Amino acid sequence: MTPPAVATSPVLQTARLILRPPALEDFERWAEFQADPETTRFIGGPQAPAQVWRSMMSVAGAWTLTGIGFFSVIEKSNGRWIGRIGPWCPHGWPGREVGWSLHRDAMGKGYALEAAIASLDYAFEVLGWDDVIHAIDPENVASQSLARRLGSVNRGPSRLPPPFEAAVVDLWGQTRADWGINRPRLIR
Repeated sequence: MTPPAVATSPVLQTARLILRPPALEDFERWAEFQADPETTRFIGGPQAPAQVWRSMMSVAGAWTLTGIGFFSVIEKSNGRWIGRIGPWCPHGWPGREVGWSLHRDAMGKGYALEAAIASLDYAFEVLGWDDVIHAIDPENVASQSLARRLGSVNRGPSRLPPPFEAAVVDLWGQTRADWGINRPRLIR
């Protein structure tokens, strides 16, 4: 796969957030997030620090090798890492995804919506994607609500590649044309 013609280290900014590829300084908060059974309930469960290290390095490597990966989401007001959101498409994935996961202390503040909008804009406008999915566990009501708010629709059940083949997911998504209609509705 040829990496897309984009900068290897894009930085996006919203009113309250900075989205950038992972940095070593993110590890401690990323490890806290990945150790929390509630925040990881729908993304494979808690991980030990050594596993988190490898996961974080995989995301950082994805940026280098493919030009895409989860952004680290940073609060502008204090520089704190609060989650990972962005374009993601591992080998065998059922489509090009914009996914999201937040640290527990960042939930309920509208950060996921703000970062997801910026990530969808990036996927469609910079990466040139024609379609975006969100692989969501059928019991993950919060992620379903966010997908719905973004204008995505449930396209039905799907399977993920190993080692996630046992995961039950529905594919939510929308096309670039849909985003052109849905995006203006999100600005108020």
